[in-house]
Amino acid sequence: MIKGLFTNEPSLRSQLADWEKTALLKFEEKMTDKKNPFPCIPATIGFSLNHLRYGFAGDPRKECSTRELALLLEDFSRNSRHFGNYTSLIIFFNTPQSMIKTFNVQQYEQLFWQHLNMLSELDTSKWPEDIPDNPHNPIWEFCFHGEPYFMYCATPAHINRKSRHFDFMMLAITPRWVLKEFNKSESHAARIKLQVRKRLADYDTIEIHKDLNLYGKNDNYEWKQYFLRDDDTSLSKCPFHCFFNFFKKEP
Repeated sequence: MIKGLFTNEPSLRSQLADWEKTALLKFEEKMTDKKNPFPCIPATIGFSLNHLRYGFAGDPRKECSTRELALLLEDFSRNSRHFGNYTSLIIFFNTPQSMIKTFNVQQYEQLFWQHLNMLSELDTSKWPEDIPDNPHNPIWEFCFHGEPYFMYCATPAHINRKSRHFDFMMLAITPRWVLKEFNKSESHAARIKLQVRKRLADYDTIEIHKDLNLYGKNDNYEWKQYFLRDDDTSLSKCPFHCFFNFFKKEP
């Protein structure tokens, strides 16, 4: 049964299963580490202000877990503007130890795109008219419930890119309106972005991935940044397929 969205309040943790408590604690440790600060400064701000919302889903290999994710993301989409300007939805999957021991980065990558494809299939809202349906368009991004989102995936298999490592398969889903709000002050945003890249260079044991770029630039493709591999390689073609042409027909 879906519990719904959570905030990081100690009083709510009694409602969580043991693995859910562990995931939230591990995430808190990552967001509050002073010796080795997490590179994404807006994410750490969102955590400190309690703007982030959390959801828990089952085994990431199972279709029912994507259905859980869809319900959580729909709830978040309806209410995100009430959570604060630094909000994101953090999804923790109940990742079995057997999977953690055997799955490599590419297998997690395949799972990630399976989730996005199925989310699109489950979406009951129209794809936004101002967002193209072709992922190889520089202004394309994943949309759900009428909202454009930046997707981030972390996995237990990432070693070199510690910024993409987490003890459970995890998604961080950030609305485009949050990113637009952040970029309103160009000079402030530019300073933060420089700090983020410096932190990223210190945090990971591998060079910053060439696919990390700025939204809207002609040489940028958002989908390439959603799932970064643990080396400098990347997919040549986006695995995402819009389903709205088939499932969002006018009555």
